[in-house]
Amino acid sequence: MERTAVTASTKVSGRAPLAALRRFARQAQRAAGVRGEVCILLATDAEIQRLNRKFRGQDRATDVLSFPAARGGDIAISTAKAQAQARRHGHATGEEIKILILHGMLHLAGYDHERDNGRMARREERLRRQLRLPAGLISRGDNARSRSKP
Repeated sequence: MERTAVTASTKVSGRAPLAALRRFARQAQRAAGVRGEVCILLATDAEIQRLNRKFRGQDRATDVLSFPAARGGDIAISTAKAQAQARRHGHATGEEIKILILHGMLHLAGYDHERDNGRMARREERLRRQLRLPAGLISRGDNARSRSKP
């Protein structure tokens, strides 16, 4: 059974449009071919930094982290990073969160843009167009760091 949950940390300020993000996440999950349950956490920079330090040994905040499981997995998104990136690229924060959800879903599907010779970039670009999103992380060069758990 495919299930997608989107929750916001109690420390995240503002009102994230959770119902709309949940609907989009289900679309992205199907499009990326991710089976199983996916949980998405909208988090603060401090929470993301803690996860990044604990699971990747990188003591800094990042925009999105993916934690693949046998079926599905978890995605954590920094709302502060999403907001800053949205401003930089000229679109709404909600659109940026959707871009990060799609990127995370592709990692859950087994893609790795640092090792797959452009395979993830091509897939992200196709799905980005299909889902009517602005430029994705890889195509705009925001992917300098790997974001999935080793």
